Amino acid sequence: FAYMKGVAPFIGISAPDRRKFLRAAWATLHEPTSNQLGRAALALMRLPQREYHYAAYDLIERYIKFADAKFLSTFGEQLLTTTPWWDSVDGLVTEAVSPLCRRYDHDELIDAWSASDNIWLIRSAIGHQRGWKRDTDIGRVLELCDRHWAAKEFFIAKAIGWALRDLARLEPSAVRLFLAAHPSTNRVAIREAERGLATAKR
Repeated sequence: FAYMKGVAPFIGISAPDRRKFLRAAWATLHEPTSNQLGRAALALMRLPQREYHYAAYDLIERYIKFADAKFLSTFGEQLLTTTPWWDSVDGLVTEAVSPLCRRYDHDELIDAWSASDNIWLIRSAIGHQRGWKRDTDIGRVLELCDRHWAAKEFFIAKAIGWALRDLARLEPSAVRLFLAAHPSTNRVAIREAERGLATAKR
C-alpha cells in the first residue's frame, strides 16, 4: 500500500473479503431514506481506516436507487473531500456522482465543482459522466477538459486524459480535433487520449 502515501491506515482486508463481509452486514438493513444513506456513507468516510472509506461507496452502490435529487448537493462535496485520494474519489464518482448526474440535472453543481480550487472536486466534475457510453454529452465533457487543460496538478491532468480516452472510443474525431486545438504541454492527458485513439483504430 506504499502508493497510498500514508493517506489512511489499512485494516488489511482484501477487496473480495470486504465486499463479502459488507453483504452479510447489510443483509438485514431496512431500505434507507436518501438522507440516511448520505449520513451513513459520510460516517464511514470519517472513520480512520481506508476500508471504511471503500465501504462508503459500496454502500451507496447498493442503495443508489434511494438517493434523491438533493443527495449530491447535500453530501457530495463532503464525501469527496473527506480523507480524499484518487481511489476513494474515483469510487465515489463511479458509484454516486455519475449515476446521479445521469438521473438528475446537476449541471450547476458540476460547474461549481469545476470552478473550485479543490483538485478532487475538479477531478469529479471532469469524470461526472464516467460510464455513460452512448449517452455521454461529448461537448460537455470536452468543455470541462478545456477549462483545466493548463492545470499542472497530476490528478487533474490524469482525469482529463481518462475522459478523453473514454471519448475516443465513442467519437475519436472529436478527440483528435480537441488535441489539435490544444497545446502539447499536457503530456499526461495526451498520453491517455492517444491510448484511447489507438484502441479505437483496432
